[in-house]
Amino acid sequence: MTETTTLELEAALSELPIFPLPQVVLFPHAMLPLHVFEPRYRILLKDCLATHKAMAIGLVLSSGEVDEQGHPRVATIAGAGIIVEHEPLSDGRSNIMLHGQGRVQLDELPFVPPYRRARATLLVDKPTTASPEERAVLVASASAFADGVRKRNPNFSFRLPKNVETAALADICAHHLVVDVRVRQRVLQELDPAERARIVAGELADQLGRLLRDSGQVSN
Repeated sequence: MTETTTLELEAALSELPIFPLPQVVLFPHAMLPLHVFEPRYRILLKDCLATHKAMAIGLVLSSGEVDEQGHPRVATIAGAGIIVEHEPLSDGRSNIMLHGQGRVQLDELPFVPPYRRARATLLVDKPTTASPEERAVLVASASAFADGVRKRNPNFSFRLPKNVETAALADICAHHLVVDVRVRQRVLQELDPAERARIVAGELADQLGRLLRDSGQVSN
């Protein structure tokens, strides 16, 4: 995070707006495009733009489980981001780009309409690092899966970033390549960088195996 975005996010932590979404996990370093159309989230967006530009993307765990307000349950660990692009549309809707800044623990506040808020705590990775071998396995798994997808869809594009720490590399690979939202949330919640790299590498290896079986390149 830059100093500016750190200050913007820290300024929002005492009452961080929550944007609940199914199937969406926001990772640090990731760019997440969103289309804002519901009236309550138009107000959320307006408030964010007028203040700190920060919000949390809370993964909806089950639409069938609701609280006394009728709100679905969201994961208590979420990705927090800063709005870096805003395209207002003529009918009141908006397209925005959210830049992931960090992991946060959410302590949801009493509901004040029209949108949910939480007292948020920034989470910090454990002081461990992935070994060069673990990084190599992650790179190999991500490259192999991306190549497998590209063979089936020539329009698919993903390049592994260079010169980033393994923890950030695992986040980026999870954002772009991991299909199962439950695994993405597990990666988000993992604060051990080495374990995070292992989870992503293992999942991408499994995804490649399923991809090859589906395409008939591997017999059962």
